[in-house]
Amino acid sequence: MFAVAIVAAIFVMSVFFRVSDIQVKGNVHYTAEEIIRASAIEEGDNLFFFDRIAATSRALSKLPYIEDVAVERRLPNKVIITVEESSALAYLELGEEQWTLDHRCKVLGKAAEGETDALIPVVGIKPGTLMIGEQMETEDQDREQVEYLAAILDQIEARGLTENVDQIDFSNPKSPEFRYLERYTVVLGTESQLEHKFGMFVTVLEKLKAGDVGVIDVSDGVTAHFSPN
Repeated sequence: MFAVAIVAAIFVMSVFFRVSDIQVKGNVHYTAEEIIRASAIEEGDNLFFFDRIAATSRALSKLPYIEDVAVERRLPNKVIITVEESSALAYLELGEEQWTLDHRCKVLGKAAEGETDALIPVVGIKPGTLMIGEQMETEDQDREQVEYLAAILDQIEARGLTENVDQIDFSNPKSPEFRYLERYTVVLGTESQLEHKFGMFVTVLEKLKAGDVGVIDVSDGVTAHFSPN
């Protein structure tokens, strides 16, 4: 009887619970149709038997602006795809082309005309082959440099500093700098204690006057020094 009940349950699920309503939430860059097509979930699929993990993986691999995907089943026939999209935060140049990056240094694609006006230029890094949807690579395969840039971008975004950062300069990879408000050069030193260094920078920034111009050095991770120009 137990075996019969199991077989009957499987039969009912396979016959009656068919996907007929697919909804997408959180999308901005992509249309709902693009996300559904990338996930390969189709009306008529069995609600219980389609592979949610595979659907998520397909969407992430095909759509570079997608940062996270959640696929939810709802009885009797609904699938809800909730996405979190990446946003372009910075860009770098490869030859005559400009390529956009998110806060994790994921390559989003070639910049559209005028797109870089609101993005942070990254200089001093020689990019290698750039693959859309993948984390950027440098010409010499320096993963530490890429991870450091990603950590800087993450701090800038998390602290709401994006609009006022004019440039990130990795000409000295052991102590990158960034320009802020076209008035300050911020010297970071190594990646060690980066979150604390940004905290010190913000504290110093609050104490400076409107006409101050100079260098804010937080490279030692202990004290912040302002040297006026």
